[in-house]
Amino acid sequence: MKLTTGFTLVAAGLSVTALLGPQATAAAAPSCPDVQVVFARGTFEAPGVGATGQAFVDALTAGLPGESVSPYAVNYPASLDFAEAAQGVADAANTIESTAASCPNTKIVLGGYSQGAAVAAYTTADNVPAGFVLPAGLSGPMPASVAPHVDAVVLFGTPSPLFLGLADRQAPPIEIGSRYQSKTLELCAPGDPVCSPGISLDRAAHSAYKDNGMADQAADFVIRQLGAPAPAAQQAV
Repeated sequence: MKLTTGFTLVAAGLSVTALLGPQATAAAAPSCPDVQVVFARGTFEAPGVGATGQAFVDALTAGLPGESVSPYAVNYPASLDFAEAAQGVADAANTIESTAASCPNTKIVLGGYSQGAAVAAYTTADNVPAGFVLPAGLSGPMPASVAPHVDAVVLFGTPSPLFLGLADRQAPPIEIGSRYQSKTLELCAPGDPVCSPGISLDRAAHSAYKDNGMADQAADFVIRQLGAPAPAAQQAV
């Protein structure tokens, strides 16, 4: 969906038996990970999953020994132009839909930090907000059939209504779609000026997720959502 202030798999079969004989074999299909983490970084972070995303992926990987965990960095500018977050929504949604279709047994985890948390939340939307135009690459909200493939959603430092209004007055409210609410964890560090309901100037709090234990908390939540017991070090006391 465009925030106003804004796969095609091609298969071609070619018989080469007559030329190469019966030993010719088709190319192996790409392997599917046990878990795919689709994560959107925060504003100004370098392309990738960002510091918070990496801390979360590391904690999740450590908590799922023997399982393959594949991170996917949502492709979007992560700039001060909040309208460009729509590009991330399109990329995240298309990636999730593609994985659900090509790797139906892969468990998908959607996440984001700061502006990326807004991207992840918008990706779960039930409907396109009135007055907003879908960005290129999206034909509508993710189909209901995709929701069962997404086992968990984790959001770090999601912009509060107050902060969102400062970032972009025309941005739609950040809400989790109804199909994803029961499997979503939202984390806000004490004093974080981006997600706290009041006014705070503690900018260090907004950068603390990679170090303050909340990445581990999110990993613990996801592990439980996936149906695996949390490691002893991560279990709640």
